[in-house]
Amino acid sequence: MPALRRIKNISLTSLATASLVAAGCAVAQAATVAEPAAETFTLDILDINDFHGRIAPNSDSAGAAVLAGAVDELRAQNPNTLFVSAGDNIGASTFASASQDDNPTIDALAAGGLDVSAVGNHEFDKGFDDLSGRDRRVINRYATASGQEGEDFALGANVYEKGTKIPALREYAIREVNGINVGFIGTVTEDVPSLVTPTGIKDLAFGNELEAVNRVAKQLSDGDTTNGEASVIVALTHNGSESTTCEAIAAEKTTYGELVRGASEQVDAIVSGHTHQGYKCDNIAGPTGTKRPVIQAHQYGTTLGKISLVVDRTSGEVTSFSTGLLPLATEDEAGDWKPNYTANATVQNIVKKAVADSEEVGNVKVGEISADILRGGKKPGSDRGVESTLGNTVADIHLWATSNEDFAGTPAQIAFMNPGGLRADLVYAKAPKVPSDKDGQVSYKEAADVQPFANTLITFEMTGAQVREALEQQWQPEGSERSKLHLGISEGLSYTYVEDAPRGEHIKDITFNGEPLDEAATFQVAANAFLAAGGDNFAAFAEGTNHADSGQIDLEATVNYFKSHDVVDPAPLGRAMVAGTDWAQVELSATEAEAGQDIEVTITGLEEGAQITASAFGGELEITDIPAADAQGSTTFTLPIAEDTEAGDYELLISQVQRESISTTFTVVAAEPPASPTPSESASPTASPSPTQTPDESGEPTSSATPTASATPTDNGNQNDRDDLAQTGFSASWIGMAAGGIVLLGILLLLVRRFGNKNSH
Repeated sequence: MPALRRIKNISLTSLATASLVAAGCAVAQAATVAEPAAETFTLDILDINDFHGRIAPNSDSAGAAVLAGAVDELRAQNPNTLFVSAGDNIGASTFASASQDDNPTIDALAAGGLDVSAVGNHEFDKGFDDLSGRDRRVINRYATASGQEGEDFALGANVYEKGTKIPALREYAIREVNGINVGFIGTVTEDVPSLVTPTGIKDLAFGNELEAVNRVAKQLSDGDTTNGEASVIVALTHNGSESTTCEAIAAEKTTYGELVRGASEQVDAIVSGHTHQGYKCDNIAGPTGTKRPVIQAHQYGTTLGKISLVVDRTSGEVTSFSTGLLPLATEDEAGDWKPNYTANATVQNIVKKAVADSEEVGNVKVGEISADILRGGKKPGSDRGVESTLGNTVADIHLWATSNEDFAGTPAQIAFMNPGGLRADLVYAKAPKVPSDKDGQVSYKEAADVQPFANTLITFEMTGAQVREALEQQWQPEGSERSKLHLGISEGLSYTYVEDAPRGEHIKDITFNGEPLDEAATFQVAANAFLAAGGDNFAAFAEGTNHADSGQIDLEATVNYFKSHDVVDPAPLGRAMVAGTDWAQVELSATEAEAGQDIEVTITGLEEGAQITASAFGGELEITDIPAADAQGSTTFTLPIAEDTEAGDYELLISQVQRESISTTFTVVAAEPPASPTPSESASPTASPSPTQTPDESGEPTSSATPTASATPTDNGNQNDRDDLAQTGFSASWIGMAAGGIVLLGILLLLVRRFGNKNSH
């Protein structure tokens, strides 16, 4: 059993004793007489946080009717039950509620028996006037729907009129249970100015939660009935831990950690929200070592938190406690979610009407997409610190909306989108529960779910240096809930960065339309009103000049963008790259190949489904039919090399839309000529004989003409004769000349003999 807290309130017995003493009556001491055990009862506090208008059931979000049914069932088991919220009941809601200003959510929670609520940062999404200021729409709606004071549904003890300590909201609410006053103190994270459009809260200040809780807790325990008194005090804080480990929560150095450790001993329990986590802790001690329950019940109505406090009926002291997290739906073996409680019929009717009213416009087709367009993280939306196709796509949409030919203002050149403003994905597959839906079709409701805050688009001027500063501010200030918020950026802007660089030195090279960003130049920038006013700690945007309302809200711009495009493709990743890296890796089966051979090319590191193209030989070869990347981000294609390709080094370029091409080189070498056949010995001709000499008419010998290699024997004999002649090197002309010479010689000898005989007679 947790250690008991000292009695902090004046009990009925002590009040009676004090009266007797004041009248001068002696009070006898009875040290040896044992007091009878004090009568106790169990006070159950049921809690939700970050409901965000999830009135209709969707997987583990059971919906408002089942939530109300769970409260009904648990109240039937213990009438001493209160149902409370730690804020963000509305805002960032699903379409059924958001399309009707979240009035259905307010009506459903009130009908479901919500007793009190802290204010959350999203209650300020449409400004203080809408919540509790001039218009008071939210507060008045709660009052009408619940029959209670509407201010009790937006408690904020640390919200002040700017420059003062005058509360801008009701600080606490008291509910009587079984004769005991139970006080609820509401607070909200001090980060609200960076989480909502600053202009909507320009007259407010958000102070330290711990100071506010302790101040009000002291007031409720001081015995002065004129300023409110409560025996049991519960802090409802719209703040929480990213951790779900109680030891880590108790030790964390955040404003929330300070609150759970430092809240005064007068505080009996702490109900948390904002970080959408689930935890129930009973071992976190207060400033004097007394332990108390600290709880947060996930998000979206998936879970109902339960704190059971055993209360001394006489003293109002909490003597023990227990905690629980009750899932409102369970997934069966078939993967279907089944409610764990019976739906409240009244709330069910509210939800049905809201859904029907929203579907009339929600199911209207606004456009088509070619593939999933997703938020960041392995589970889309789980990591706001990484680049996402949805973030870049929405930035492209905002740029188009503030620069197309129908836009009357100065055309924007660059647009940015904050990841926290993206609350749903655009999924290619058709919605299974919408018969009229088709693959790739985007409905009005689906478009609205992506950006549910109805932010106005703002244009303004920034220098290149301020653009760099804004990109640096993606790495959030120390102590922020998230260390990095990765901005979606529009087409034409790209940069490289170093993740673990010192603060202010993360961003390296920035290019705009392919050229280094001129930091001295001025650029026209577009962003939603939240970001333009410096939300999410992006002060550089607020430091821009000439801020102007574009006259368009984000949803309107999105719908018009879809209307102007037959099919919307996901904006590519890679506009932000780690310095020194490429957006994909290229591997060649060989870096050297002969002309006429092929090279196999493997590309890895792509997004699943990514399409690339390739070119080589100075653009003479274009390869466009490369398969889309598989689930592992890989694809393979063949690089053909023509037989007549000259030897040399060549560049292969890998390209993807809106990304700088990646290049690698390969070498083509000349193909080796085929080997010549070796000639036989018989084919070699013998040396030609020297030509014979014959005398001419002058008696000088002359050389006979040398036969040429091309001379061929006449066909005057059989093949063997020709072969013999060819082998000796003689031709028929030589034989004729020799025979003629013999005949002439014979004639000469005959003449000499005849003339010689005549002279002798």
